[in-house]
Amino acid sequence: MTLVAVAAVALLIFTLAAAAQAVTGFGLALVAVPLMGVFLDPVAAVVATTMVGLVLTAAASYREREHVERPVAARLTGAALVGMPLGLLLLSRLDERSLEMVIAGGLLLLVALLLVEVHLPAGIATEYGGGVVSGMLLTSTGMNGPPVVLALQALRLPPRRFRGTLQVVFCVQDLVAVGAFLALGHVDREIAAVVVAGALGVPLGWWSGDRLFSWLPPERFRAVVLSTLVLTALVSLTTAVA
Repeated sequence: MTLVAVAAVALLIFTLAAAAQAVTGFGLALVAVPLMGVFLDPVAAVVATTMVGLVLTAAASYREREHVERPVAARLTGAALVGMPLGLLLLSRLDERSLEMVIAGGLLLLVALLLVEVHLPAGIATEYGGGVVSGMLLTSTGMNGPPVVLALQALRLPPRRFRGTLQVVFCVQDLVAVGAFLALGHVDREIAAVVVAGALGVPLGWWSGDRLFSWLPPERFRAVVLSTLVLTALVSLTTAVA
């Protein structure tokens, strides 16, 4: 595909992914990484999605800054720094086919955990564990959301504090990961074009998802989002085994 065509595809995919993020608070990477992986190599898909994610989470965390559980956010982000080097190692050592399989299989597993509504015990151990796994997943697959979501669900935070804490954790993780990707030379012209196009699609996607959320009951919305995630996982798995 030409650079212009890739950018056009990225605009559409990240608009959809940002809408999912507006609905669930964590759906951008789960939608964007598998779909972008159809058009880019898996490493480029992970790097580009993380960079676009930083644009979204930075804006969202600023808006929600008054609703952040700061000690919890600090533990989750600190633990993520431990897991990120392992994720970077996997990203650099796995071949393209193996990385595609890891992304597809990991997404299916995480969606399954969300479908059965797993509830972890509240406590510092859960927060540190969720942070480490989240950091490792971010730098290897770009999909760091579910471990943090599961850790925060255990605390039964009010919705605004849940969303605010989630966005701040994602923002700090994305910032560190993007710095690592730049330092390791993972960013090229193609990824830069995808990031610019994706960032342009984020406001429209967020606006659309926010409007849709106000029209549908939460239980139906959850079913729609999870169905979308399952579909993207199957697309990624099909691409990996083809």
